[in-house]
Amino acid sequence: MSPMQDRIILFATRNYVHLYRNLLATGNYEQGALATHTFPDGECYYRILSYVEYKEAALIGGTISDNETLELYDIACGLVEYGVRKLNLVIPFYGYATMERSTKVGEIVMAKTRARLLSAVPQAYFGNRVICIDLHAEGISHYFEGGIRTVHLYAKPLIIKAARQLAGDDFILASTDAGRAKWVESLANDMHVPAAFVYKKRISGSETHITGINADVKNKNIIIYDDMIRTGGSILQAARAYKQAGAKQIFVIATHGLFSNNAVSRLQQSGLIERIVVTDTHPNALQFAGEFVHLVSVAELVNETLLALGRPQF
Repeated sequence: MSPMQDRIILFATRNYVHLYRNLLATGNYEQGALATHTFPDGECYYRILSYVEYKEAALIGGTISDNETLELYDIACGLVEYGVRKLNLVIPFYGYATMERSTKVGEIVMAKTRARLLSAVPQAYFGNRVICIDLHAEGISHYFEGGIRTVHLYAKPLIIKAARQLAGDDFILASTDAGRAKWVESLANDMHVPAAFVYKKRISGSETHITGINADVKNKNIIIYDDMIRTGGSILQAARAYKQAGAKQIFVIATHGLFSNNAVSRLQQSGLIERIVVTDTHPNALQFAGEFVHLVSVAELVNETLLALGRPQF
């Protein structure tokens, strides 16, 4: 078999071994091996143990922290240095969503500076590609520079399937606020169900007050969708509003489950929410998988994308 016909060789950062294993299980990839450890002073050691020259490589890693971002960057640089012909950076969760744009003079847009860092990975012979899933803001995909091709995947098929399993065909798809209403309305139209959202008035930088709901939710099952769950504050606030308006059962679906500051406990103990469904784009979600938090893998979505992108285009 010629080098151009080889399977993609797959690598992952330490926090994304779960997705790495799920993708390897498809049988479509060559297993890539890395040696990693941390020195006493905190410096990291990486060594590529697999032969990668002339091969197409995929590296899975999220920007869940600055350390994770640097690990992604360092390994990517190493793969190019040792001769991969094409590099796919699979970033299931692209962080820095809080600072994806500036609202005050002097603010630094972290989503852009980190994209520039990853754009500085040397180019493989046939180029570098970044694959992201459900970015918090569409514009982030345009922050990457230097000829990198960005692919923005939508987890819509997974969200639709999860919604049907939770509530069948009789539910209202709801958002946490008007800011996400357009996306939720589009998704609701695809599922042929009604959409709802709450109106919020901002009291301060950290406090909002719900002033109304745009739809009749009385005696209806509600599925709240958001792209991510961080502390769960917005989800809880919206769930209370829908419940007070007469909603029957409330479920939550999110692509990224960060679950910061005891979010799962707060959501479960509220008694408002029957079940949460999230994907495995963020490693935090794995530790909470169970009866209340149901985990769905994006492995098949990533697999289909990598295989499709690897086919010759005529």
